[in-house]
Amino acid sequence: MLTRPETWDLNQLRGSELGRAIVVTTESVAVRATESLPFEFAASLDHLPKKFDTLVVIGGGTLMDEAKVWRMDQAPGIRLIAIPSLWGSGAEVSPVAVLNRQGKKVIRVEDELIPDIRCLWPELADTVPEATARYACGDVWSHALEGLLSPLADGRLQRDLAELLRDMVALPLRKDPDWFEFSARACVGQAQASVGLIHGIAHCLEGSLCAAFPEANWGHAKLCSIFLWPVMEFNRQHSAKWERLIQEHDLDGVSILKVLKNLHESDAYDQALPLLEQHWTTILRDPCSRTNGVLVRQTSKDFFIGRAFE
Repeated sequence: MLTRPETWDLNQLRGSELGRAIVVTTESVAVRATESLPFEFAASLDHLPKKFDTLVVIGGGTLMDEAKVWRMDQAPGIRLIAIPSLWGSGAEVSPVAVLNRQGKKVIRVEDELIPDIRCLWPELADTVPEATARYACGDVWSHALEGLLSPLADGRLQRDLAELLRDMVALPLRKDPDWFEFSARACVGQAQASVGLIHGIAHCLEGSLCAAFPEANWGHAKLCSIFLWPVMEFNRQHSAKWERLIQEHDLDGVSILKVLKNLHESDAYDQALPLLEQHWTTILRDPCSRTNGVLVRQTSKDFFIGRAFE
């Protein structure tokens, strides 16, 4: 069972004895953070002072993962407090860090990467653009479903993720503070069971899509959202596991598939498809693809190229 960090609210953060605390935040919430928190601020992780006691990082998964690795490698003795400004990655509770290095994804998994404190600031949901919020919801759905179907998930974890999925079906695909908690629950689940082909695709195609279509705002969460329905249909059509788990845990499979279809964008899928075919062998070799709920083969790309999920 993965240990989740202690959860604080903003009043606890402001009132706690943190020693010398330094805040690093993404640009989108920097003004609100400086107006609300009585701490020192640094421009980035590259501009931290030599001596301090607590690092408070406010942002999405990319910034939080960089801060987690910085703390582990550079200053393991300091306290790390993570405040998510966006749901999806669940980095604030995760032992996983995904780093962008020279156009490739580098994944590190260590218990020491888990922040000491997760602080929730619900009002930050208001700062999230609607399109970004929608893709972030798709990231949460991909964590929950791939964790549920993972061959590494035991019965207890499947029950936990099934309960989460029942809760998620009722929450619309738009910005809502409740997604912060759902994101953390999904992340804790997938961290124990791994993820699958959706993440293999996202890790391998993000850099190429960003380079080829810089105006399209491709990113990890968008890729997860676009490929969520196709991959889950691939799993459903190639194994009885989907239907068995749906029935065993009394899940509403029709409503779940409706959510996945709503997240899918046909035009974006068409844009990504040539690169999917080009990089298919690399996708097969990705560690996430190897823990997909259904075995993925070289010939499996025909399912996606031929749109057999429709």
